[in-house]
Amino acid sequence: MNLPKHFRTVQILLTIGCIEFFGPMIKDSGASHLMNDEWVGHARVHLAWLLGFMFFSGIANLYLVWFRKPEIKDNLKVVALWQAVHLAGFWSATFFVPHYHGQMVDLRYHTFILGVEENVFVFTILTIVLLAAIYFLRKIKE
Repeated sequence: MNLPKHFRTVQILLTIGCIEFFGPMIKDSGASHLMNDEWVGHARVHLAWLLGFMFFSGIANLYLVWFRKPEIKDNLKVVALWQAVHLAGFWSATFFVPHYHGQMVDLRYHTFILGVEENVFVFTILTIVLLAAIYFLRKIKE
């Protein structure tokens, strides 16, 4: 298959972007969140629901990038939009922390990378990766 210039680059960048769907499944299913006895049981149900949604969103993203007619640019556009919406959810939650009395860091479970809270650090990188994917996606001729 002879793919247009930058097509494979976009596929790889969007695949890296899928970390945003699978990372929380690994990080948040343990004692810090889902199995945290301090959490109200109903809150854990909502987190399990969210983690399931994220996991299956990641599977769907990978399917669109690599398996469902992967040579079609529109599939990559859908994945880029899907990842952008997910990232917007994270950044909204981060921005509104003071309004819902949230807390970005629980020092028992979270760490800092280069002086930045780990989630903010990782999601900043994922945002940059998505912006790069969109940049190269726009260069692909129809």
